[in-house]
Amino acid sequence: MSHLHTRTGPGPDTAAGPGRGLRFTLILAAGTFAVGTDAFVVAGLLPDMAAALRVSTAAAGQSVTVFAISYAVLAPVLSTLTARLPRRTLLVAALLVLAAGNLLSAAAETLPVLIVGRIVAAAGAAAYTPNAGAAGASLVPPALRGRALAVVIGGLTVATALGVPLGGLTGRWLGWRAALVAVALLALAVAVAVRLAMPALPGAAAVPLRARLTALRQPAVLAVLPLTVIGMAACYTVYAFAVPTLGALGVGAYQVNLMLLLYGLGAVAGNVASGYATDRWGAVPVLVVGYAAMVVALGVLGALSTAGSAPILLVGLLVAAWGAASWCQTPAQQHRLIAAAPQQAPLVVSLNSSAIYLGIGLGTTAGGAALTSGVPTMYALGAAGAVLALLVLHLGQRITRRTPAVAS
Repeated sequence: MSHLHTRTGPGPDTAAGPGRGLRFTLILAAGTFAVGTDAFVVAGLLPDMAAALRVSTAAAGQSVTVFAISYAVLAPVLSTLTARLPRRTLLVAALLVLAAGNLLSAAAETLPVLIVGRIVAAAGAAAYTPNAGAAGASLVPPALRGRALAVVIGGLTVATALGVPLGGLTGRWLGWRAALVAVALLALAVAVAVRLAMPALPGAAAVPLRARLTALRQPAVLAVLPLTVIGMAACYTVYAFAVPTLGALGVGAYQVNLMLLLYGLGAVAGNVASGYATDRWGAVPVLVVGYAAMVVALGVLGALSTAGSAPILLVGLLVAAWGAASWCQTPAQQHRLIAAAPQQAPLVVSLNSSAIYLGIGLGTTAGGAALTSGVPTMYALGAAGAVLALLVLHLGQRITRRTPAVAS
C-alpha cells in the first residue's frame, strides 16, 4: 500500500533525464506486486500448509508472524547496511533473495524450515520495497515523482486486491507450494527485467542506524507510533486466519478468495479515500471513523459467526468495510507523524512502516493464541483492539497538543 514507499532515508541521487519515463516504474511495480502477494497470500493457504507440515493452523500462522516482524526489524537495518550499493544491483539482489525465500518455503517439510524460508523472503522484501520507491522517484523529473511513486506502490495495492485471492486460487487448484513457487518465479522474472532494462543508479549517502532512530526520542512521535501497531494488530488478529474465521460464517473454500478480493478492494478504497479525507478534514477524524468502522465490522462478523452462517452479501460488505478500515489508517498516521517531525519525514514514515509490520506480526500471534477459544473470540479480540486504538488515539491527541513539533 501507499505506506511503504517512503521507508528509506535519503534516496539515490536524481538520475532523471529527458529519456527517462514512467515506463521504467512499471517494472518496479511488478516487483512490489510480488512483494505484496508474498506478504499476505499465506492467509489463504494456512490450513493446507498446516496439514502438510502436520502442525496446527495456529502454529502455521507463526510463519505470517515471523515474516511481518522480520520485515519490521530488517527494513531499517538493511537500509543502513546497503545504502552505498548501486540501486540496480541492490534491487536485483533483493528480488533474488525474495525468490530464494519462497522456493525454500515451498520446499519445506517441517515448520522450522518454513519459518527460515519466510525470514529469508522478508529480508528480500524489506530490501526491495523502499528502494524501488526511491529508484522510481529518481528516474523521472521532479514534477513526475508523485506519479512515479504511485505507479511503484500501485503494485502493492494491486497485490492486496488481486494478488492475494489469485494466489489463494492457485493454492486451491495446485497446492500451497505451487502458490509460493509462482511468487518466486515472478520475483525472478522481475529481477531479469530490472537487470536488463533499468538504467544504472548510484547508491545513497550512508545514514547510521542510530541517526535513523533519533526521531524516537521525540514525545510527539512516540505518541503516534504505538497507535499504528495497535490498529494493525486489531485488523490482522483475524485476517491471517481468514479461512477458518470466514468458514465459521458459512463461507465456502472458493468464496474465501472472493472475500479476500473484497477485503483488498476495500483496502484500496480506504487508502485512497483516507488521503483525500485527511487533507480536507484532518487525520484524527479519519482515524476515528476508521476505527469505529473496524469495531462495527469485526463485532458484527463475530456475532454472525455464533450462528454458524450468514448472508454472503452481508459478509462481503462487512469484509470490504473491514479492509477499508484497516488501510485507511496509513495516510492519516503518516500525516500525523510528518506534522510531529517535519524535518525527519522520511525517517518517521520509515518507522511507521516498521510499526505496521510489527502490528501485523503481533495481531497474527494474538489471533493464533485465540484460535482454540473459537472464532467469535477472535473477532471479539480484533474489535477490542480497535476500541483500544480509539482510546490510544484520544490519549495521543492530548500528548501531541502539549508537545510542539521538533525540527532537527
